[in-house]
Amino acid sequence: MTTTAGPVQEFFSIGEVCMLTDLKPHVLRYWESQFRFLNPAKNRSGNRVYQRREIELIMLVKHLLYTEKYTIEGARQRIEHYRKTGELKPIAHEALTVEMVRDLKTELEQLMRILNGEKPAPRRDQ
Repeated sequence: MTTTAGPVQEFFSIGEVCMLTDLKPHVLRYWESQFRFLNPAKNRSGNRVYQRREIELIMLVKHLLYTEKYTIEGARQRIEHYRKTGELKPIAHEALTVEMVRDLKTELEQLMRILNGEKPAPRRDQ
């Protein structure tokens, strides 16, 4: 028996990207002003539409800023280094995986606190 995968979503709204990345819309819009490569297309209605590649880059920025503690300028320089050395695509994909696992772990820890009758821990600033 052969199974086929369903269609793969190619474009994402800002709301979907916020859910996937655990970021707020104003953070994404600010990052777009700070990182030239974050430049989502707009649909006929004028709404931002993000591609998978852009989501990986957003997760790389998130990883550099929140996990590695780079400044905006430092993250820009690091990403430019990855671009020049040809490492950008694999590094961005790896950052997506690392950040998704990290976010999932945080969500599970919050759920365990709730199930144990504890108060959820405050969320980190975004």
